[in-house]
Amino acid sequence: MKAAVLYGNEDIRYDDWETPFTTPGKVKVRIRATGICGSDVPRVLHNGAHYYPMVLGHEFSGDIVEVGEGVNGLKVGDTVSGAPLVPCMTCGDCQRGNFALCKYYSFIGSREQGSFAEYVVLPAQNAVKYNPSIPYKQAAMFEPATVAIHGVLQGKYRGGGMVAVLGCGTIGIFTVQWARIFGAKKLVAFDIDDGRLALAKRMGADETVNTQMPEYMEKSMDITDGAGFDYVFETAGFPATMRMAFSLAANKARVCFIGTPHQDLTFTPREWENINRKEFQLTGSWMSYSAPFPGREWELTAHYFALGALRFDPAFIFRTYPMQKVAEAFALYQNPTQVHGKIMLVNE
Repeated sequence: MKAAVLYGNEDIRYDDWETPFTTPGKVKVRIRATGICGSDVPRVLHNGAHYYPMVLGHEFSGDIVEVGEGVNGLKVGDTVSGAPLVPCMTCGDCQRGNFALCKYYSFIGSREQGSFAEYVVLPAQNAVKYNPSIPYKQAAMFEPATVAIHGVLQGKYRGGGMVAVLGCGTIGIFTVQWARIFGAKKLVAFDIDDGRLALAKRMGADETVNTQMPEYMEKSMDITDGAGFDYVFETAGFPATMRMAFSLAANKARVCFIGTPHQDLTFTPREWENINRKEFQLTGSWMSYSAPFPGREWELTAHYFALGALRFDPAFIFRTYPMQKVAEAFALYQNPTQVHGKIMLVNE
């Protein structure tokens, strides 16, 4: 088959690759659409791959073309997305249902062959069947949608409160939608990009705040009558937004860090003291899994995508490239400020 093969740093080529075999307990999926995740960028551009050559990609949708021995509940022709984590299922964390915390896991698209290819083989339990009315490009966004809801659940979210979502990337926009679906009293999205803020408004935010405005904090506090936000979800992973979360939180708030930081993060004593003075609860969120594997995150995403409550907007996707032009797609990330949304690769 053909695949986008990473041979070394900044060396990704559309090339021949051995077609994976369908073994017992697994299914083979023909990839229709697959998204470039932010975590793929350092693997391609900054020596971040576990080994070479490698086929990356873990956000995908497609059709089952082969079913291995012993597989039940799936058949050829089913449309599926893929849960990329392959936990060991035997360690203490897995036995407690904390699959994302497994130390002996594999991962489709980083530790084993991923979806930047014509076909991928994955365990049947990782194939998440969805309504075929959902377009392939939307279904390729299952994984970021599940990351968002996992963070919302980690934050022990309950409807009726004031909600702030910091960062309007793909996961941030899905976080906005989940907070709306579960009943926010008022939902405010924060970003530096007016285009992404406009998308957040279309996806359910009541108000938006551009944090490049000098008076953005005053405006934010005015929205909450000076009380701050009951729930704060940080999805960007930037030091500025992570510190901002502490300032925006109300007394007794719940703050969840969904975004993954890639820079050193420091707080002044006054900034950190917010966690003491406000007595808010701070938690992190990692991946998107719960028991029974892959979890309610994936089940709810399939349900709300099919229902239409979890919506897809063309502005989610910045550009779409045929798989053959994968090098051209990654070249855009040499200047990441020019990428405004998801880049999607498709097999034509």
